[in-house]
Amino acid sequence: MILIVDSGSTKCDWIAVDKQGKQLLEKIRTKGLNPAILSEKKLRKTIKKSKDFENIKTAVEKVFFYGAGCGTENPRLLLKVVLQEFFTNADIVVKEDTMAAVYATIDSRDQAAVVCILGTGSNCSYYDGKILHQRVDSLGYTLMDDASGNYFGKQLIRDYYFNHMPEGIKISFASKYNLESDFIKYNLYKQPNPNAYLAQFAEFMILNKDSAYIQKLIKDGMRLFAKNMIFQFREELKTVPVHFAGSVAFFCQEEIKAVADEMGFKVGNFERRPIEGLVSFHTNALAK
Repeated sequence: MILIVDSGSTKCDWIAVDKQGKQLLEKIRTKGLNPAILSEKKLRKTIKKSKDFENIKTAVEKVFFYGAGCGTENPRLLLKVVLQEFFTNADIVVKEDTMAAVYATIDSRDQAAVVCILGTGSNCSYYDGKILHQRVDSLGYTLMDDASGNYFGKQLIRDYYFNHMPEGIKISFASKYNLESDFIKYNLYKQPNPNAYLAQFAEFMILNKDSAYIQKLIKDGMRLFAKNMIFQFREELKTVPVHFAGSVAFFCQEEIKAVADEMGFKVGNFERRPIEGLVSFHTNALAK
């Protein structure tokens, strides 16, 4: 049995296939396993909490795990150790979530492209057809993650408190969420996964895209992301498309295309959930 896993900070999808690529079980979903944010204890607890793994853990021979927070060595090795403790008979491969986005969005295995993730967090890399290149080290949601769910959530809360929201939007926003300052601070500073907490507010943005205020919010965030992340590959952009993965990207396609036209880069494919593309990629690899 082979487990193919796509994990963000908010949620984690697990699909089990056999060596012929046939799916063996219904998709398993757990909370996100981001080793850059969660402690070793919390990572273990999240895996053990799912009863779906109890009957299969000794049958798993390989785990291909792609996740947020796995782009640097120490968090990646931490998660690998935790997974190895649970799936004791398995060969464990842990890679950053950007590789999942690459495999899910490229049109052919050797296609070169700039590939972006806009979900709970954000990232951008250049895939030359063989190797992934990154020129900016991610410093996480506090300092980076432009145009991500947590970025937009933070902007919405700030605009609400600084009275930058139109009155109608402000009333609607307050009716949907608990915006008491103590409650917000408790979730940001006392609870795990503050980035995922912030990202939940992005749903409000998606549901209110007809507002001029929201349109400006989305496009300003995308301009910032393009400036800081996409245009680190300015030379490559002359010849390759820019693909996008993640829910924020998927639901903001029109706004992203408008910013791309404005700033002069070519948009390629959009993939909401990379897990489907990952399964196809590994199924094809297993068949060879």
